Amino acid sequence: MAYSDFTFSTVTKVCGLTVVESTNLFSQIPPVALPASLEAALTRQLPLASMLTTEKARSELLIAPVIFELKYLYADRIAVFSGIDFSVEPAIGLNGRCDYILARNPQQLFLTAPVCLLVEAKKEDVIAGIPQCLAEMVAAQRFNRSNGTAEGPIFGGVSSGVFWRFMRLDDTTASVDDVEYHIRYPDQIFGILTAMALGQIPPL
Repeated sequence: MAYSDFTFSTVTKVCGLTVVESTNLFSQIPPVALPASLEAALTRQLPLASMLTTEKARSELLIAPVIFELKYLYADRIAVFSGIDFSVEPAIGLNGRCDYILARNPQQLFLTAPVCLLVEAKKEDVIAGIPQCLAEMVAAQRFNRSNGTAEGPIFGGVSSGVFWRFMRLDDTTASVDDVEYHIRYPDQIFGILTAMALGQIPPL
């Protein structure tokens, strides 16, 4: 079993999670204006991405530009990893490659202090990607604990490129936002990702 094999049933049983649906989990996070270059890129690429059906194309056109812009802006504070192996506890299925990982450490040569995991939705099904993301978040939590990283919430998101859904993990409680954010309002998405990456999300 790997991250992509997890369902809501298995992630709660294997990882001991309690999953709760939260209303407007990140509604208190203010939007952040996009850098002009990112805004122009998304405006140009959204029509094409809407016509393409593969996850790879939408990731390259809509997800990757947003994620890597965070690294360009906060190069001295965060690292961004894409498609790396993140095998933490293979015996229970916490293994495989992660689409995107944000770490609260500028070290880019190797992963330290992961705080946010992003999953590309398969077949544009954002809900179906949530269990995979939750499993990756549990792995990040355990990775940090084993490496003596300070305790704190782990964040996650699932995106089809067009729609984004976010969640947080506190100990064994996984809160899943019931709001889906549309890429036509990227300042909201960028604000949430920025707050996650920089540790600006207030306690529940």
